[in-house]
Amino acid sequence: MATNPTGGGSRSLVDRVKNIIMQPKLEWPVIDAEPTTIADIYRNYVVILAAIPAICTAIGLFLMGNGFFRFSASFILGQAILSYVLTLVGVYIFALILEALAPSFGGTKDRVKAFKLAAYSWTAAWVAGVVLIIPLLGILVLVAAIYGFYILYLGVPVLMKVPEDKSVVYTVVAIVGMIIVYFLISIVTSRIMWSMMPPVSSISFAYPS
Repeated sequence: MATNPTGGGSRSLVDRVKNIIMQPKLEWPVIDAEPTTIADIYRNYVVILAAIPAICTAIGLFLMGNGFFRFSASFILGQAILSYVLTLVGVYIFALILEALAPSFGGTKDRVKAFKLAAYSWTAAWVAGVVLIIPLLGILVLVAAIYGFYILYLGVPVLMKVPEDKSVVYTVVAIVGMIIVYFLISIVTSRIMWSMMPPVSSISFAYPS
């Protein structure tokens, strides 16, 4: 049976992560019934878990580079901060997409519940971000993200009240919208990071031994 976590402490965070990944069908009704705000979810959940991929990517780049050369510590830190901030923004934008689409599929327009759906469905991908300490294992994050789509699908009829016969199409359309958003975010990130790229003369190349 899904645990109904309380308060924002470390135990409730662990319970929520475990339950939404291992038994999402039981956990979504618990999430639906919880009185909360977008600010609370950001503070007690999103800002913590979304930091995992950013931090681990930075550690991986610092320790291993990208296989050909190593970036400066300031560049890696800047990349991590930018990626983290844009992830926080992306979650909110995804929630807006979920909220806007719901009435077209017979669902209920509710921003807090849309944000719950957006935030908690990304749990698996954020937790899997720990493997980014070893950049070559990044494919595992993609696998976790795909599982997150299934978690999202299970939560759609519970939180957005979309009829089950329309949940698949709603989920697919929402995912397409999310992919477009994150594609645009990646373009922005790439452009900003390219402008921050240090001169070639200052890059330390990692030659194979």
